[in-house]
Amino acid sequence: MEDILETHALCKRYRSFTALNGLDMHIPKGSIYGFVGRNGAGKTTLIRLICGLQLPTSGGYTLYGVRNTDAAIGRCRRRMGAVVESPAIYPDMTAEENLRQQALVLGLPSDGGAKALLQLVGLGDTGRKKAKNFSLGMRQRLGIAIALTGSPELLVLDEPVNGLDPQGIIEMRELILKLNREQGITVLISSHILDELSRLATHYGFIDGGRMVKEMSAGELEARCRKCMRLDVSDTRALARVLDRQKAEYHIVDDTHADLYTELPVTELVLALDKERCAVRSIKERDESLESFYTDLIGGVRHA
Repeated sequence: MEDILETHALCKRYRSFTALNGLDMHIPKGSIYGFVGRNGAGKTTLIRLICGLQLPTSGGYTLYGVRNTDAAIGRCRRRMGAVVESPAIYPDMTAEENLRQQALVLGLPSDGGAKALLQLVGLGDTGRKKAKNFSLGMRQRLGIAIALTGSPELLVLDEPVNGLDPQGIIEMRELILKLNREQGITVLISSHILDELSRLATHYGFIDGGRMVKEMSAGELEARCRKCMRLDVSDTRALARVLDRQKAEYHIVDDTHADLYTELPVTELVLALDKERCAVRSIKERDESLESFYTDLIGGVRHA
């Protein structure tokens, strides 16, 4: 699958602080790419670099196959729309006036599809209402409409559901899916809200400390977030010894809990643990969530 955006050992330093540290990233064309990381992991820095708002300290990236150092990169960025941190809107203008102003900035006809874009994002009936009187969800959708001016092939959204109420989150999700499926727009979503991303993303990139920890497809992630047995025991060190001897796959959650991914005869396991003076208090079936997978990936240890 063709990648619409790739980064290569991308670094960004601010004096003594390193925001990005050799980041390698691959966003397939036509995907919804969930860029996952805790606050301060480097997500917004990456977005600012690819939008041309800042320059890399070292490394680089390619957008539509054009390197960031190429003179043509400016034209390539015109094929990308972005909402970085918060929507850049004129509060004393209506939604349509905001879109017409953006068209003028891009050198496009001022009447170039503003009404159609507002219908697309669900703001077709706002009339003369000024943007400063919009709800947060409406402002977010207006920001996306502004980003869509000029018909970009790549849409970059930085924490698009932050602060939205449940209905606003649903509306944002439906809009992103519609843009991807009906318009064929590739979407990069930076977020730390994993549950919401799992309803959208076709691909994921997990970042921590400015480094890409893991890239994977939604199918691969689904396979990893599979059923397991949660064991409550008196001594997880003894449990680890037993499971290691049986070459089982497991994850130690804390001093008394572990998740077992390999199917083992329960009676034999309990007897083996009894010989290690380890009591089994309970065994429960559970599904691993995206959140627990992320925690394992960033800070936990899984044995295989």
